[in-house]
Amino acid sequence: MELLSSLQINALEWVIIMACGMLIGMSKVGVPGVSMIVVPALAFIFGAKASTGVLLPILMMADIFGVAYYRRHANWGHLIKVLPWAVVGLFLALWVGEMVNDEQFKNLIAILVFLSVGLMLWQDKRKGTHFFPDKWWFAATMGILGGFATMIGNVAGPVFAIYLLAMHLPKNSFIATGAWFFMIINFTKFPLQLFVWNNINAETLMIDLMTLPAIALGAFIGFKVVKIIPEHTYRGFVILITVISAFLLLL
Repeated sequence: MELLSSLQINALEWVIIMACGMLIGMSKVGVPGVSMIVVPALAFIFGAKASTGVLLPILMMADIFGVAYYRRHANWGHLIKVLPWAVVGLFLALWVGEMVNDEQFKNLIAILVFLSVGLMLWQDKRKGTHFFPDKWWFAATMGILGGFATMIGNVAGPVFAIYLLAMHLPKNSFIATGAWFFMIINFTKFPLQLFVWNNINAETLMIDLMTLPAIALGAFIGFKVVKIIPEHTYRGFVILITVISAFLLLL
């Protein structure tokens, strides 16, 4: 309680933080998009840049749940193609750090997600050869954009969902590949935010640890939800949630 008082966190804000932990737990085990409200919610409590330091360790703990459960289903071929470019995006975001306007960047991400979804649906309707997923520039574009988005505002979920959806992966492979991607990227981000942005400290880490039960509860609920979604409807479900997530970025 003394810690919470020193950070001026009231009871309502603490409830919001716990709810954010639960939503992140759900998103990391295959219920995408439900955590999009977390970014503005934590930014409201802690401030934009400071909130990323609070959020990152929560994401890292939730990543472990997702990887532990789905680890054997990951498609490493697709991961290897996009990960180096995502790291480039991380360092690009680190470099431009203070100069980026959060609102303009989020709006750009949302517009690109809408365009990507439209292109992907048009391609599906053609039922022809998938002309862009196999191109190096597609993995490069999605990787750099995803790395930049996750470093600046933790909003890479819709971007990487587009990359995985374009690959037409089965449900479990889709979840597992995303889980491994974000765990690797988030653990890479940790020292950058700790030593360069200096927005992670003992107090924020204590708050993060307090959310662990909420993350575990969210992961448990997420496992149950994913199991009841049929394989053939999961792709449509992810597309719908991705579009809603992109729309939320515009608000």
